[in-house]
Amino acid sequence: MDMTYKSAFVKNFLGQSPVWYKLTILAFLIINPLIYFLVSPFLAGWLLVIEFIFTLGMALKCYPLQPGGLLAIEAVMIGMTSAERIGEEIASNLEVILLLIFMVAGIYFMKQLLLFVFTKLLLNIRSKIALSLSFCLAAAFLSAFLDALTVIAVVISVSVGFYSIYHRVASSNDEASDVNDDSSFTGDQQRQGILEQFRAFLRSLMMHAGVGTALGGVMTMVGEPQNLIIAKSADWQFADFFLRVSPVSVPVFFCGLAVCFLVERFRLFGYGAQLPHPVFEVLKKYDQQNSAKRDKQERIKLFVQAIIGVWLIAALAFHLAEVGLIGLSVIIFATALCGVTDEHAIGKAFQDSLPFTALLTVFFAVVAVIIEQHLFSPIVHFVLQAQPSDQLSLFYLFNGLLSSVSDNVFVGTVYINEAKAALESGAISLQQFELLAVAINTGTNLPSVATPNGQAAFLFLLTSSLAPLICLSYGRMVWMALPYTVVMTLTGWLCVQYLLPDMTIWFSNMHWIALPNVNEVIPVH
Repeated sequence: MDMTYKSAFVKNFLGQSPVWYKLTILAFLIINPLIYFLVSPFLAGWLLVIEFIFTLGMALKCYPLQPGGLLAIEAVMIGMTSAERIGEEIASNLEVILLLIFMVAGIYFMKQLLLFVFTKLLLNIRSKIALSLSFCLAAAFLSAFLDALTVIAVVISVSVGFYSIYHRVASSNDEASDVNDDSSFTGDQQRQGILEQFRAFLRSLMMHAGVGTALGGVMTMVGEPQNLIIAKSADWQFADFFLRVSPVSVPVFFCGLAVCFLVERFRLFGYGAQLPHPVFEVLKKYDQQNSAKRDKQERIKLFVQAIIGVWLIAALAFHLAEVGLIGLSVIIFATALCGVTDEHAIGKAFQDSLPFTALLTVFFAVVAVIIEQHLFSPIVHFVLQAQPSDQLSLFYLFNGLLSSVSDNVFVGTVYINEAKAALESGAISLQQFELLAVAINTGTNLPSVATPNGQAAFLFLLTSSLAPLICLSYGRMVWMALPYTVVMTLTGWLCVQYLLPDMTIWFSNMHWIALPNVNEVIPVH
């Protein structure tokens, strides 16, 4: 009987995860209190961070919320941090949480327009290089205004739509066919080859779009969750943020586009797959049928959603309200004007955003541990003891290194908090703090494309329903992101080290950027 209960518990614990993964998490939960009480709280804190990073890296084995949440709850129970401290972190980052809840859900009600636009894009641009650049540019532009997570959610839904359309037609037009079931393709090498080529085609577009969200997301305060946190700490508005970051973000943007062109042109790192002609014909026929069936009511919906899109961009650009509230307004407008009145239909919009919002809340619990146990203090003190001219590169590189293996949201949060504390203690000047804020922002956004757990948008893609459909694994994402990682990281570092200080001085002397709470400008050296 004991063995029966034991087997039942093992099967229930973390569900379908491998047994070795379950045992690893249990080992973490047993070891952490022993290290904390018998060895060192500081060491136990770092061990918790590494364990949490492990859960992010194993996202395909188990969604990180459950194992990461268990680790965070245990951290509170043994005294690494407190529930009050976590509450303070959540309260200070409420804007980010509202953004994830309402903005992603708001875009759900604009999918009809977005699928229409991306379908036209796919069918009218026959050059794969031009199409890849278009996806990268579109993702970058949208990410600058919407936030990267929202944009990648849009592209995921569009790609799932494309894949489902072809898969359903190729599976004998069965409306109820399961897109995860490839049994109808078994034994037909030609059809299997077409499906694999289509998967490779979608993988490359998704990766270009994912990197595009990083290229555009770094530019504005709403582009990434940590951007909002950094902008709030530095007291920057939308235009201030864009101009201050532009000496780094703009050169990196053009270098990223150059990488997009080169990997497609020379078919490097898994890129270069063309859209199979049979798939193109299926999608074209589907679009023609939809256009023929589109009545006045449907056209009005598309028009209304386009107007709402203009409102969304304008409201964010002029900061008419908090980002999450703007997203809520999109939900209200889109549902009220497009005939969505059923509670269950509205509830579906939150299915993608709420699990990740819960995971982000666990991030903040880990951030609370980092702050409580002063885990980053030795690194920050080392950086702050360096010469002011070297601090920018060191902050950029350390943020980039940690963000590439961890999550850029809590790395950015911790480092901007440490820099703010240094400013308040008089260790650095306001001007240096503002330069460090740019280095932290770019450091957390650019090198973090190296891994899925570095970029929230990449992690969202990896844990989405699309990833298994197009065979996009953790390792494949790292490989396909490699050329972007190298070029974007090096370009960003050169700009932070050599271009950022001089451009900031020039901006200040031209009075393009008003320095908050001071009357002097940065002196010209």
